[in-house]
Amino acid sequence: MLFVRPARLSDLDAIAHMARTAQPVLHSLPHDRAALEARIALSEDSFRAQVDFPGEEFYLFVLEDSATGKLVGTSSIVAAAGYSEPFYAFRNDALIHASRELHVNRKIHALTMSHELTGKSRLAGFYIDPSLRGDAAAHLMSRARMMYVAMNRRRFTPEVFSLLLGVTDDAGVSPFWEAVGRKFFGRDFKDIEMVSGGRSRTFIAEVMPAYPLYVPLLPESAQRVLGEPDPSALLAYEIHLEEGFETDRYVDIFDAGPVMTAQVDRTSSVSGNETRTVRESASAAQGAKYLVASQHGGEFRCALATLPEAVEAANAARHGAHVPASAPLDAATRAALNVQDGEAVRCAPLYRETSQNEDESMGEAQ
Repeated sequence: MLFVRPARLSDLDAIAHMARTAQPVLHSLPHDRAALEARIALSEDSFRAQVDFPGEEFYLFVLEDSATGKLVGTSSIVAAAGYSEPFYAFRNDALIHASRELHVNRKIHALTMSHELTGKSRLAGFYIDPSLRGDAAAHLMSRARMMYVAMNRRRFTPEVFSLLLGVTDDAGVSPFWEAVGRKFFGRDFKDIEMVSGGRSRTFIAEVMPAYPLYVPLLPESAQRVLGEPDPSALLAYEIHLEEGFETDRYVDIFDAGPVMTAQVDRTSSVSGNETRTVRESASAAQGAKYLVASQHGGEFRCALATLPEAVEAANAARHGAHVPASAPLDAATRAALNVQDGEAVRCAPLYRETSQNEDESMGEAQ
């Protein structure tokens, strides 16, 4: 069984391997072993800390196979992006150029360097072992972070964002970087990606243009990829949409990948979150797929389980009583979550229910 838990220093070798082999590069996980060890230590301290408001905390999660103990994925949350230095992105702007004499009034698309995302909580560092089949593991690894946010609201800001990989070719070359970044840095995209520090390094403001970039003046190859996720990031893009994220007015400053934002209260992991009571079950229940999370003994765990509809709780609510719904879990799931019969867990549906109108509007958008 696969489950998500906080990373530990004993995971250093496995995480270092994932950091080295991940494609595209995870700039939130440095390749340098000493720096990576410091990141894991910061994560351990962050999980243990008593936090009243988000600061410099960094939360690193791993996906573990309980049958083998092997780590097959990682993801993270930055409590406040750009806590020590601003977090930079390009803001999509529309600039008006008008002349009364010529009877011209044109709206021109421009990109302006911005640090307005600074201080907001950020989802980062998503990686899944390519050997895993199906989408369930990716959903679990990504959305477990929002389950943690739902259970620890004071640690994070009311709005969260995620930066997805922009379009690159098979050689890792970004059309947008070639049109913009290379002109100012004079170096390859991968080189700068490794030293960018999660888009919060002073050299970004020192080197990148301070004035708006007029999009019509960029090569067509660069214009075409603005705000587009790389094919390798399409699954992550869909998972974010399932959670309730939307593309915002920002794109990545290096490869023009989409920046997706969400109000925490409106995400599926928060709006659909409910407390259930664990019940022993000899086998998996019938019903729908749920994210099930626990913080037994202070350690966060999250796994996928099939749970029945909470009929008994709904019936009791109609009569004015509050009876938590049950969560029948088999032995493997209880062990992964480190919970026993009668203990409370937090649950959220893996997939949102959409109305017919919503389905129709989504079809039109495509």
